[in-house]
Amino acid sequence: MYAGKIFMSDDNLIGRLKDPKQKRLAFHELVTIYREKLYWHIRKIVISHDDTDDILQNVFVKVWNNIDTFREESSLYTWLFRIATNEALTFLSKQRRKRIFFVESEEDYLLTQLEADEYFDGDEIQKKLMCQVLKLPKKQRLVFNMKYFDGMKFTEIAEVLNLTTGALKASYHHACKKIEEGLKKDV
Repeated sequence: MYAGKIFMSDDNLIGRLKDPKQKRLAFHELVTIYREKLYWHIRKIVISHDDTDDILQNVFVKVWNNIDTFREESSLYTWLFRIATNEALTFLSKQRRKRIFFVESEEDYLLTQLEADEYFDGDEIQKKLMCQVLKLPKKQRLVFNMKYFDGMKFTEIAEVLNLTTGALKASYHHACKKIEEGLKKDV
């Protein structure tokens, strides 16, 4: 149930998205259901609110343009997260190429974004946690965000990142250890 409406299953939604007569209304429903989850997923990757909004818009444009080719080999949820993850990583890659002349690492760039983020409404402890998360290697950071913040199952993360669940569990474990050690040093 969402805002007084009962939404159909993803299978039903996909069918309606692929039906030219129902596509607009079904797409509006998809955006209503997934916008906030995807926003926060992207936001944890790129940090900046404005960049997140731009990336999210690109995600929904890609979904609109490619829904007819969606083969339904994964769930709609993981397909959307895969698109969102790839768009966010592509954005960071473009930012890295722009920063090459400034010799600023991705970690430094993201930490700067976090410090400058006027929309960050967490307390000091949350900020320290986010700083430690941003210090993780990219794969560990993605896995940690999806598991810890998004509450995804390892099988879902495996579909999104195209990795084995064993590798993901190891990455998550290492990420947790690094964050714990970083927080202890930060006290």
